[in-house]
Amino acid sequence: MRTDEFDFELPDSLIAQHPPEMRGGSRLLHVHDGIHEDKYFADFLALVEPDDVLVLNDTRVIKARLLGSKASGGKVEVLVERVLNDHEVWAQVRASRSPAAGTHMLLAENIDVVVVGREGEFFHLRFDESETVWVWLERYGRLPLPPYITHGADGDDAQRYQTVFARADGAVAAPTAGLHFDDVMLKALREKGVQLTYVTLHVGAGTFQPVRAEFVHEHHMHSERYEIPEATVAAIAYARKGNGRVIAVGTTSLRALESAAASGALASGRGETSIFITPGYRFKVVDALLTNFHLPKSTLLMLVSAFGGVAELRAAYRHAVESKYRFFSYGDAMLIENKADARRKI
Repeated sequence: MRTDEFDFELPDSLIAQHPPEMRGGSRLLHVHDGIHEDKYFADFLALVEPDDVLVLNDTRVIKARLLGSKASGGKVEVLVERVLNDHEVWAQVRASRSPAAGTHMLLAENIDVVVVGREGEFFHLRFDESETVWVWLERYGRLPLPPYITHGADGDDAQRYQTVFARADGAVAAPTAGLHFDDVMLKALREKGVQLTYVTLHVGAGTFQPVRAEFVHEHHMHSERYEIPEATVAAIAYARKGNGRVIAVGTTSLRALESAAASGALASGRGETSIFITPGYRFKVVDALLTNFHLPKSTLLMLVSAFGGVAELRAAYRHAVESKYRFFSYGDAMLIENKADARRKI
């Protein structure tokens, strides 16, 4: 398939710059059986059934953005992609000239950082060992809002660009479908008999990168860390016995589950995934997907098109633009039923 097949016109006015006034105050587009229905996120409770299992990504966004300068005086911006250990990271570095190995940088006017090396777009950096990387980031880092959000991170973003169930530090972007849930909705879901369970996938900055290759199959995915607990595998098995559905909250939860089932059986444990889901993929675990609206030509748009059907999602996105839904991280939600409409048996 050509990458152009996943392009669409999106007015800048539809890119949500701020979250809704209250969590859960968004609209919800329900896509199923070849139709799409306009609803509100509050209606999500009525769209799930007892014995369904809701899989949420509990990753927590770290303060991964640091500003500073090289020893030569040139300005730099560092976006930590992955913490390797207490003192070393992989990071993207923006500077007028890419720093070579051995270059020293002073970040946030307090942290001495040296460039160890480079691999592709990522730089291997070693931080001042008087504190751990986690301490440095928490003390001096800034929340890394997506590039399409034009304002700098403020106090409201510190709370709202984080899910209420976030607990595992490591993401540099939020699992945005989870941002719609507040404690009241989670409690109501439990009371209805919906099982809530968790995976962890630490979202990388590559999630915002469009596919630049002419053909979809030429694109190479970035790698992300994930973990599937035993309790989640058990919850999904229990749901299957009661004919419940597996509903992934976000493409990150879906990618973690499908990666862990690559061998044919869902397995607990930790791993790395660079799974690239495109139309034609046969889903092994997930029956329904709650997600936000994604960027043109993005791998995530390709994923949801694989899940709900290319023609169906193209029509749904056209409807969303015409109906002025809000797009991207702080935008509205979409609930997609799997086009195959068949229960998995993992």
